Amino acid sequence: MTSGLLTRDQLAALIVEGEIDTVLMVFPDLQGRLVGKRTTGRFFLECVADAGTENCDYLIACDIDNNPVPGYRFTSYEQGYGDMLAMADWGTARRIPWVDKTAMIFCDLLTVDSHAPVEVAPRTVLRRQVEAAEAMGYLPMMASEIEFYLFRETYDEARDQDYRNLRPHSPWVEDYHVLQTTKDEYVLGAIRRGLEAAGVPVEFSKGEAGRGQHEINLDYTTAVEMADRNSLYKLAAKEIAHFAGRSVTFMAKHAFDDTGSSCHIHSSLWSLDGTTAVFDDHHDAHGMSATFRHYLAGLIATAREFSLLWAPTINSYKRFQPGSWAPTGIGWGVDNRTLGFRKVGHGGGTRVECRIPGSDANSYFAFAGTIAGGLYGIRHALELPPPFAGNGYEAPEIPRIPWNIVDAIDLWERSAIARECFGDDVHHHILTMAKAEWAAFNQTVTDWELRRYWERI
Repeated sequence: MTSGLLTRDQLAALIVEGEIDTVLMVFPDLQGRLVGKRTTGRFFLECVADAGTENCDYLIACDIDNNPVPGYRFTSYEQGYGDMLAMADWGTARRIPWVDKTAMIFCDLLTVDSHAPVEVAPRTVLRRQVEAAEAMGYLPMMASEIEFYLFRETYDEARDQDYRNLRPHSPWVEDYHVLQTTKDEYVLGAIRRGLEAAGVPVEFSKGEAGRGQHEINLDYTTAVEMADRNSLYKLAAKEIAHFAGRSVTFMAKHAFDDTGSSCHIHSSLWSLDGTTAVFDDHHDAHGMSATFRHYLAGLIATAREFSLLWAPTINSYKRFQPGSWAPTGIGWGVDNRTLGFRKVGHGGGTRVECRIPGSDANSYFAFAGTIAGGLYGIRHALELPPPFAGNGYEAPEIPRIPWNIVDAIDLWERSAIARECFGDDVHHHILTMAKAEWAAFNQTVTDWELRRYWERI
């Protein structure tokens, strides 16, 4: 067991001893945020450990403001917005050291009557792609690099300032910079130590290519566990920053004149027992097995149609700018950071890095899209084109990432591959979510419009 995780018996003992008095039963919503209930330790042992908690099903059919969104098949006012059951996944129990006397358990969502999995729940969507890989004889392994910005204002101060004139924690770009990151260490160190103690192994943190921008890298693991770790990491960063009187943002592009924040996804396939990596072939010129080539060809073939899974918000598409460290083209190369896909690693560590997702991506959907695209390439034995060498931003022959959410919605809506890989219900659920995001934006007059048109139109 990973250090920091708790067995059921260990959690029960801590509750009886008074070391834990609150248990968070959580699950990801459509944005990848953790939602759920805090239960007292006593009530958890008496009523929740075996029976779970009931939660309104609108939580996976609403927008980021928790407004119920019409048009979902899964639930609606017409269907009464009933309950769904959050059942403990006992492999995920852990102590949350930065919140006093608190433990957390990730939950799977089930229907109340039949206890069948809720198929449109993000955790279930990812599980289904893992099961598809297992049916083909593969175990997907994932890691990701999620970036964020640290600000000197608290969350309340940032809101009171309408998110204007915020002060990045660093006055300069701090990419790999030791002095500036030492100044940030009272927050970053607390995040690293808190995650380690909560059973989320951390490799390292580093300054990134923006003012006040950071990245924390977590150990690679299986897909659902990695998505759980990412969700907890983002929550930990926000909560620990709050306790320190600071704030962080995981927006993909918080300011147009600064670098966007990414969620680079590293993926590979292994034997079902997790002992043998299947992407390496030292006889190949690029060290890539035939399985890897088909997998990467599938990622490239589906990237445009699956872009909603990696770039789910209006803001996501502001990040895709030439020369910005965020890709605009869907080619691949060997250790080439100007492209959507980068072949990295050697031997058992051979893998593909998808550089398209932003830090605002829901990891469950982003990982599901990665696995689904790769498996599609294997099933159809897609051929991988030669690697691109050079500046991918200036390559006219490379397909381009959709530059706005409207195009991404159209690509997803028309995608027969998305329906093939995810099924009609999940396809419709994600489509409805994206259309609601676009509709919400269209009901707002932006600062840009006021500055541009108020006096001069």
